[in-house]
Amino acid sequence: MRNFDSLIDAINQLKIDGYTEDFNLKSSHLACSSVQNKIFHDEFVIDEYYRFEDDTSADEQAIIYAISSDKYKLKGILINGYSIYSESISDEMMTKLKNR
Repeated sequence: MRNFDSLIDAINQLKIDGYTEDFNLKSSHLACSSVQNKIFHDEFVIDEYYRFEDDTSADEQAIIYAISSDKYKLKGILINGYSIYSESISDEMMTKLKNR
């Protein structure tokens, strides 16, 4: 696993590596602007992930996931903040993301 100094560095490198889509976490699926369908937990894999924990900046407290979906021929990034404001998600999505 690579080391990045910041969340921005990780985003920039993953985009260079071909993870160009921006995924949004919904309660039971991932949403992506280039796909009309919902991408469910069994339709993607997490290729890499990086955790950022900075006590001085809430913006740097996140996990970035490099995600690919063979079904939709997509590679993209999901950034999930882990604060009290994080959205509630289904058990399947929680298991998929938590096992990292």
